Amino acid sequence: MRIGIISDTHGLLRPEALAALQGCERIIHAGDIGKPEVLDRLRELGPLDAIRGNVDSGDWATAIPETLDLRIDGLRIHVTHDVKTMQIDPVAEGVAVVIAGHSHQPKIEQVNDVLYLNPGSAGRRRFKLPISLALLDIEDGQPRAQLVTLG
Repeated sequence: MRIGIISDTHGLLRPEALAALQGCERIIHAGDIGKPEVLDRLRELGPLDAIRGNVDSGDWATAIPETLDLRIDGLRIHVTHDVKTMQIDPVAEGVAVVIAGHSHQPKIEQVNDVLYLNPGSAGRRRFKLPISLALLDIEDGQPRAQLVTLG
């Protein structure tokens, strides 16, 4: 199964991001969506799970949860916007993958058998950080992530 992971769009959904997410069986937005239209466009590509980030406010954002605990292909996946504010112990909770955005810094890191994945920012460029998203493949119960630089 291939899952597209996107974050920090801040209201901008680039054509390159849509192209990179084509064919994903599921999409996860890790917050700082910016506008509800971003979610509408992502839903056109496939099933969507989303959380709200610190810039997501207004009536459209109130129904969006701050965190998600998902079970996909037998793996527990925890989605939070800012990993520094995470209120669970992933190891104790049996989480295989933690997905977080917020920092705009793309990163894949394995810590204590937990895969930490930050897709970076797919919205407007911040400082000199790359514009990116991530793809998460789950095969035989094992997660494997890759970063995709856009533009």
